[in-house]
Amino acid sequence: MIRILRQVARAGLVTEAPPDPDEALRGVREQLEKEVLRSFAGALAIRHVDAGSCNGCELEIHACSNPYYNLEGLGIRFVASPRHADLLLVTGPVSKHMEEALRRTYDATPDPKLVVAIGDCGCTGGVFGENYASRGRVSNVIPVDVAVPGCPPTPHAIMQGILTAITRAP
Repeated sequence: MIRILRQVARAGLVTEAPPDPDEALRGVREQLEKEVLRSFAGALAIRHVDAGSCNGCELEIHACSNPYYNLEGLGIRFVASPRHADLLLVTGPVSKHMEEALRRTYDATPDPKLVVAIGDCGCTGGVFGENYASRGRVSNVIPVDVAVPGCPPTPHAIMQGILTAITRAP
């Protein structure tokens, strides 16, 4: 134990430098905040549906809630029920077993509803495509307003996709 403590004392405090401000992210954040305030009275509710993904996209969606991206600070929150949602965020190729659940979730979401397909699998079916176990892309099952490609897409791209969806909203 004493050997480890000596090594810690010799090394000192080792940490990364904080990231530099990202002007592109700042612009997206400002636009998102303005659109959410204008179109949704300051609160956009998102219901996330994992239709059969590998969880890579989910990690990036969770990163959107960390202090660096801070979606919650923009008035965007994730909800547990599609009945409270304004926007559906769907990841993964739609597996055969999730097809009905995705349709029910879409039907339970009040109008006007927006759908954003996240990741290559949600946009095109990805490496899974269409087969006996997979219905492929999300648009094969429900209408999609915006597709955000990437495997997985960055939190910045996800935020840009949400912004694109809400600016197209009536």
